[in-house]
Amino acid sequence: MMVSGGIQAGDEEETPMDAHAGAHPSDLYRHVPVLLEAVLEGLQIRPGMRMVDATVGGGGHTEAMLQRSAPDGLVLGLDADPEAIQRVAERLSHAVQAGRLRLVQSNFTQLRQTVHTHHFAPVDAILLDLGVSSFQLDLADRGFSFQQDGPLDMRFDPAQPLSAADIVNTWPEQELADLIYQYGEERRSRRIARYLVRHRPFETTGQLAQAVERAVGGRRGERLHPATRTFQALRIAVNQELAALESVLPQCLELLKPGGRLAVISFHSLEDRIVKRWMQAEASSFVQDPSHPQGGYEKMPGLRIITRKPIVPDAAEIQHNPRSRSAKLRIAERL
Repeated sequence: MMVSGGIQAGDEEETPMDAHAGAHPSDLYRHVPVLLEAVLEGLQIRPGMRMVDATVGGGGHTEAMLQRSAPDGLVLGLDADPEAIQRVAERLSHAVQAGRLRLVQSNFTQLRQTVHTHHFAPVDAILLDLGVSSFQLDLADRGFSFQQDGPLDMRFDPAQPLSAADIVNTWPEQELADLIYQYGEERRSRRIARYLVRHRPFETTGQLAQAVERAVGGRRGERLHPATRTFQALRIAVNQELAALESVLPQCLELLKPGGRLAVISFHSLEDRIVKRWMQAEASSFVQDPSHPQGGYEKMPGLRIITRKPIVPDAAEIQHNPRSRSAKLRIAERL
């Protein structure tokens, strides 16, 4: 689920369709972890820690967490995508064989159950790196990107029932417009939805991207492709990403030991807003409640916010890894 260097559909730019032609598979799927040093320092990774990487993706953060916590640190890694689990199991087979890395194919909405099933609680550090992995974007048959034409899919877990094609080809125009507006923050959502409903069905990412471009009258000098926000909205809806994020955050707080830390890397404003508001609420000693005579009540704060402002990539990292440019890292510590 994690972004290899952090891309969400909302950052996608037009590049040659054959940009990876001739590339060796090991190069194509090599994960460039975003904000790596900031994550390791923010989580205070050290030997002997129990850590959860709840969004393994390409395994870059996982590998660094294992290295920083050597010789006896343990990592429990989750990902909804079975291909991600398989790739990381092969890449980090030495850690798996040594018993330092356990990999589980599971959505992080099941974090509490997974951690307890593997007798891994309490936890010293948890990482949530949200978004899409580069190997998912670069594989046409996963349908996340319009850079390479493929089936209109976008499912992190191929076993889940709802695909992007289901939404685009069956949802009523009003619901489709609302989705594109809310999740894609696309001001031209009604125009796009109207065009899609009139010209559907669509079977591939290329067909959909071209349709959106026609719906809005072309690119008109914009940096982003006109379909970027629509693809983002569909991916979020298909995988219920915002609901999943809201579900996992309280589980993280419950699983962390006192002094344990949570790091969350988000890639668009909707995710970051959820993380920011949740951290602020858990760090507050007052709960607002309009039904209460005093407008709320006192409580013990559960978190201490480490990053008052989110950490973002510097110019050097963005130049090295353009897909990191929208990343925001927030860190909090359980009290």
